[in-house]
Amino acid sequence: MRDVVVVGAGPAGSAVARHLARSGLDVLVLEKTSFPREKICGDGLTPRAVRELRTLGIDLTGPGWFPNKGIRLIGAGRRLELPWPDGHGLTRTRAGLDELLARNAVAAGADLRENTKVTAPIQANGRVTGVRTDGAEHKARLVIAADGASSRLGVALGLRPRRDRPIGIAGRRYFRSPRHDDDHLECWLDLAPAGYGWVFGMGDGTCNVGVALLRGEHPDYHRLLSRWLAPLPPSWGFTEENATGPVRGAALPMGFSRQPHYLPGLLLVGDSGGMVNPSSGEGIAYALEAARIAADVITTAFSSAFPERVLRRYPSAIKHANGGPFTLGRAFSRAIDDPRVMRLATRHGLSHPALMRFALKIVGGLPAPAAPTAADRLAAALTRITPAS
Repeated sequence: MRDVVVVGAGPAGSAVARHLARSGLDVLVLEKTSFPREKICGDGLTPRAVRELRTLGIDLTGPGWFPNKGIRLIGAGRRLELPWPDGHGLTRTRAGLDELLARNAVAAGADLRENTKVTAPIQANGRVTGVRTDGAEHKARLVIAADGASSRLGVALGLRPRRDRPIGIAGRRYFRSPRHDDDHLECWLDLAPAGYGWVFGMGDGTCNVGVALLRGEHPDYHRLLSRWLAPLPPSWGFTEENATGPVRGAALPMGFSRQPHYLPGLLLVGDSGGMVNPSSGEGIAYALEAARIAADVITTAFSSAFPERVLRRYPSAIKHANGGPFTLGRAFSRAIDDPRVMRLATRHGLSHPALMRFALKIVGGLPAPAAPTAADRLAAALTRITPAS
């Protein structure tokens, strides 16, 4: 019997596996595909994500990483650049990032099985005790569902997405572009209600260009992307002949859309638990953060005389970390689903940098600097007092 079986080797699964393996636990990771494999994502890593990668001991100086120093917001004929409060952001393709994280988990002692599809949970006496794969059973003291937005393992146990939580959608495409070395993550805010477009330079001759729709009835993201890109300067290269592949899309399970995050013997991390910011669609940072929190809870539980009591604290630990911002983010995305509110917010927000920076700290996960200002402290207080749900 293993200590932990992790289902899924995306950022959440590989990160929790690495943390646990470094603590000396016997960890098995089951990944249904093989590396390298493509995942649909903007490929942008905020300083929040960079901080978590450092806790994993990842070398962020080698090939494949491209740094950025802030975010550029465009809308209503205005343009605003906001530097990251501390540190820097990065871009890296998910094909490269996911494999790197998986291999680092292996280097820490985790056992990775690729091309291994989990078909069902194993249960005994009301508790998850392992998982079945084609032709095999894997027993464990604890199973971690890190199997993405669809979370078939969660669904098999009756954990379906909540109807009162938004499910967004994003579509992206890579283009060869002279803008590949842009030092800001660029977001276009007025493409659609509760939606935005992005241009993220990859530093390798290409840009990741896409659209995110955060709630409501989702229009055709292919059409929205085409309509946005058509009038942009041809010199940017966002044209059919410069595309390196097709438009691809994926769901954004936001605001803790699947709960509870712990059932006896089963713990959810990342997209499987809807750990995506409802106001921005950012998920990697929150997946990595949840992995660290989960690992702390698990290692404490396994050394406790009452492990189940400790494991039951995990949902409250996750909500303590991000419940307030996610609640505010859901309210914000509901508000800007009204086109009039979206236009008003874009026009006035981009005219007042301090206001926009404050808003991003409250709902967008923008980290506070090491030496916080009065506005930083107020933003932190507001998120602390906002109830998690």
